[in-house]
Amino acid sequence: MNVLIVDDEPLARERLQRLLGEIEGYRALDAAAANGEEALALIDSLKPDVVLLDIRMPGLDGLQVAARLCEKEAPPAVIFCTAHDEFALDAFQVSAVGYVVKPVRREDLAEALHKAQRPNRMQLAALTRPQAGGEGGPRTHISARTRKGIELIPLEQVLYFIADHKYVTLRHSGGEVLLDEPLKALEDEFGDRFVRIHRNALVSRERIERLQRTPLGHFQLYLKGLDDQALTVSRRHVAGVRKLMNNL
Repeated sequence: MNVLIVDDEPLARERLQRLLGEIEGYRALDAAAANGEEALALIDSLKPDVVLLDIRMPGLDGLQVAARLCEKEAPPAVIFCTAHDEFALDAFQVSAVGYVVKPVRREDLAEALHKAQRPNRMQLAALTRPQAGGEGGPRTHISARTRKGIELIPLEQVLYFIADHKYVTLRHSGGEVLLDEPLKALEDEFGDRFVRIHRNALVSRERIERLQRTPLGHFQLYLKGLDDQALTVSRRHVAGVRKLMNNL
């Protein structure tokens, strides 16, 4: 079976290629991918049977790549490669998704290859949600249905959430998506990373750049990554935003 290796670290790719050479019945493709975009292009052109997919990569990460693969008619099986992290391992086990822990051992890789299968959308969604009892903390990604299919947006790329009637607009560094989730639920889950600036808006604490008062006495908040676009801060939330900025 042909295996495509996807990892942004050259040494990790070399190690996986060497281990695959020791496992009968599997062959590492000559081409390998260093990021998610390259992975999707190589999967389309080379049609591998299995993809060894690193989770944390610049640009599209492993979960986002897998979400794109779920939209294909005949996607390859996927094995996620993850650094040792207790929550991550619990999430993978609960979701019944194939994975290996870095540094990868030959025995673990052979077992994962034997069990490899295509992850489905429900499994991917489960990977991004906290474990029962809240022990795992909030999601690491937000899932949204778009014209591309299921998109997974890493939380660190989110700039703000704005509620508008039935939906919530999520603005991230790559664009916007609509969510069918209440703003209050998002605030409860991500309150340590986002702050309410208006009854209909939450912004990323890390993205706050400056608070400015207009000649008419209104308050506007500027975020890193939004150029000169400003968000309105209601008067009841100005004091809280100022206090937060003083502590940043």
